[in-house]
Amino acid sequence: MLERYKHIVVEGPIGAGKTSLAERLSYTLGAELVLEDPNANPFLEGFYRDSTRYALPTQLFFLFQRVNQLRDLSQRDLFERQFVCDFLLEKDPIFATLTLGDDELKLYRQIYANMAPQSPTPDLVVLLEASPQTLMDRIEKRGRMIESSISELYLNELCDAYTRFFYQYNAAPLLIVNTENLNVVDHDADFKLLLDRIATMRGRREYFNRAA
Repeated sequence: MLERYKHIVVEGPIGAGKTSLAERLSYTLGAELVLEDPNANPFLEGFYRDSTRYALPTQLFFLFQRVNQLRDLSQRDLFERQFVCDFLLEKDPIFATLTLGDDELKLYRQIYANMAPQSPTPDLVVLLEASPQTLMDRIEKRGRMIESSISELYLNELCDAYTRFFYQYNAAPLLIVNTENLNVVDHDADFKLLLDRIATMRGRREYFNRAA
């Protein structure tokens, strides 16, 4: 049943586990993996030190990177290959709105408006959610030096922005997964539950929320 989804996107805020789940889905489905490459962004480290100074170049670099990746994707035969991505281009403005000043945001939106139509629409978006405190715990546990300055306040704002964005999102079928009591990356049983839930989706927007 999962073969019907030729282009799957896994999304979520920092620490939600979107890249790890995308990797596992790709391996399980035999699909091609398309990942963001934050290590290639030469401005990211500066952004975490001084967000005001480095916000615009950081944001634009990510925008250009994502657009180029999706342009390459759209030129391939989506009917023959299955793809799993760990980013949705439409979410790019979420970070821009949180980090850019008014004039920079105006410039960014002009650039984004000219580039966004080049991206293909996914067949399914899997949105991973967790509380800001859970996200902070996960970020601290993985211990990436570049993420050490991320604050819980920023994660709160980011989670709120994600909630507002996906509340209105209707471009593709959306499965919203609460990961507070579900480890779909490390636990085989939880991962199988997710696969089963995806396979039985019927509506355009559904929720997967397992109680503790």
